[in-house]
Amino acid sequence: MFASFPKPPARIRALGAVLLAAALSAPPGDAAWARENISVSTPFEVGESPAGNYLAALVAGAERDTLAASTYFREALRADPHNADLTERAFVASLANGNMPEAFSLSERLLKIDPSNGLANLALGIRAIKQNRWNAARGFLAKGGAGRQRDLTATLLTAWSYVGGGEAKRALPMVDKLRDEAFSVFRDYHDALIADVAGNTDEARRRFEAVYKTDKNTLRLVDAYARFLASHGDRDKAKQIYMDFDQVVPRHPIVTAALADLAAGRPLQPFVRNAQQGAAEVLYGLGAVGGRQGDELAAMIYLRLSLFLDDQNALAQVTLADVYERLKQNEQAIDAYDSVPDTSPLRINADIQIALLLETMGKSDEASKHLKAIVDEHPNDPEAQTALGNIQRARKDYKGAIDSYTKAIALSSGPEQALWSLYYYRGIAYERAKNWPPAEADFKKALALFPDQPLVLNYLGYSWVDKNMNLEEAFKMLRRAVELRPQDGYIVDSLGWAHYKLGQYDEAVKDLERAVDLKPADPVINDHLGDAYWRVGRKLEAQFQWNHARDLKPEPEDLDAILKKIRDGIVDAKPESADAGKKDGG
Repeated sequence: MFASFPKPPARIRALGAVLLAAALSAPPGDAAWARENISVSTPFEVGESPAGNYLAALVAGAERDTLAASTYFREALRADPHNADLTERAFVASLANGNMPEAFSLSERLLKIDPSNGLANLALGIRAIKQNRWNAARGFLAKGGAGRQRDLTATLLTAWSYVGGGEAKRALPMVDKLRDEAFSVFRDYHDALIADVAGNTDEARRRFEAVYKTDKNTLRLVDAYARFLASHGDRDKAKQIYMDFDQVVPRHPIVTAALADLAAGRPLQPFVRNAQQGAAEVLYGLGAVGGRQGDELAAMIYLRLSLFLDDQNALAQVTLADVYERLKQNEQAIDAYDSVPDTSPLRINADIQIALLLETMGKSDEASKHLKAIVDEHPNDPEAQTALGNIQRARKDYKGAIDSYTKAIALSSGPEQALWSLYYYRGIAYERAKNWPPAEADFKKALALFPDQPLVLNYLGYSWVDKNMNLEEAFKMLRRAVELRPQDGYIVDSLGWAHYKLGQYDEAVKDLERAVDLKPADPVINDHLGDAYWRVGRKLEAQFQWNHARDLKPEPEDLDAILKKIRDGIVDAKPESADAGKKDGG
């Protein structure tokens, strides 16, 4: 079976949730296109019952709906203002939602109850940094609980407070106390930033070189080092560092913008130029780690505090949006994407993600309007054309999708290997439009650019089996795809359904049972297993699987076939065509 297609290659997503990763710096650029602010928040009302508001807050908090949680906890606290547990919950919810005045007010109340509360002390320490109250900041940061992460956070923020207070000589020795090997790159990175802000260029260069030798594939580090070099006169080396990274992650908007600035003779400003931005960088890095490790609440809190110190940090905004998006909090994700500065190279990508989220939410008209504005304003942007193609394909406008992917391929520059996904997407559109020769050519091209890509192996191998073509090579492809993605239920289903198509029913049952274990809620896989059970004489189990597939809300065209099998069984002498089992994507 063809798996649901992945999101378009919005590079900011893959890089945005990694420690010190993906892109930032928002160098001045051309004026952004005029657009309306996007507002999609669903209104809700608080109740009159304190208990009801408290329960609603708990539910919202569990779902990481930070807006609802902070609102309901605030209302519940009104009825019981001296409740310590409620105060702490309301404080955390407000902080995660970015309501900083309320969060700071609640943190002050909380410290009167629990003076050692680590998060409350951290929040007030960050507020003191924002106010340039460096001694007060250190006082708050010195309080709270213990632990490796708290030590890391307090040490780095305290070091930056010394920089802000004019005592930079005390900062580097403090950071160097972080001996834990897991912190080595983070430690050296902030040492380099601190030395640069303090004007110690030689030390900064030494530290940057050490970080770069350790990790040349993380854009955040690469961008910081290249900007340091450019700002100190070594523009050729800065250009080479960006070009080397472009071989790893082609056409990243941050790299593209930086190379354009270097080519035009424009300056590249460091993205950490003072102690507040340095502290914001610490919090961004911790938030990115939390998001990557699945600790969404911690990620939100660190990212909100980072943005409080530096609200122009586009990467922190994108990372926050990505956290919300993975939690299916699409409205908050759109708000976060919409806060990316117009001058940032990430703005176009953020707008593309907004359009895709609107489409996901069923707001097709708004999505079309938004994406059309992006494409009209940036007709030569391959990402915009790719996003348009993905939406057209999801809407079964395969001709339009083919045109958009063709434009995206023509507009793309850099290593051709990076274009495998566009050939793959276009191949899907051709196949769905029942134009097999160019579809097959595109799948083969994608594999030539990215050999052993499991999605392409799956799609091409399945298609060949479905057409009774190249069967030996097709099965080799499907088995290889399963080896590469053994936990992907869609790919395992493809192999099982290929066995079914060739009448190898016992083998089909084995693979399809495993596919159902991996994707138990997919109607097509359950339908396939029902067919295989019927063929091996397990007819009661077949009826159970078909009934289950029916209850999982299959596509309308699939539902009719399932209902017929529930009523009559499989009455033909040959296996059914797998056409009804195909799903968008690969």
